[in-house]
Amino acid sequence: MIVCPQRFNRESAQILTRPGVAAGLAWTQTGGEILYVEASRMASCEGGEAGGHMTLTGQLGDVMKESAQLAVSWLRSNAQILGIDDGGRSIMRGTDIHLHFPAGAVGKDGPSAGVTIVTALVSLFTGKLVRSDLAMSGFVI
Repeated sequence: MIVCPQRFNRESAQILTRPGVAAGLAWTQTGGEILYVEASRMASCEGGEAGGHMTLTGQLGDVMKESAQLAVSWLRSNAQILGIDDGGRSIMRGTDIHLHFPAGAVGKDGPSAGVTIVTALVSLFTGKLVRSDLAMSGFVI
């Protein structure tokens, strides 16, 4: 029996070393690819109690944009369960979110990225890393 070494992608190993980054699986005509979601948060440009704005980058289709909106809504509605609420205040108060999907030249669309987006956001707000050997898809067989 021949045992070959596993492929190691140095870029993949480095990208999953900070909270707010998760890997998903995307269907393509050639089989599939790994899709990364990078979430970051910053103080709102409006200052004070305002905030809750979301920026999306990475050539996304309408379904992916809706999945991102749903993920933020889910995060806000489950903040207390996740232990990330601030004494009953909205976790989005005074905070803007940027969701980036690298490989900007490649169009991305489809509903299965929602679980990856939620995972990236939970990781960002809890400060916990997502496992580097985990990639998600919403596809059910």
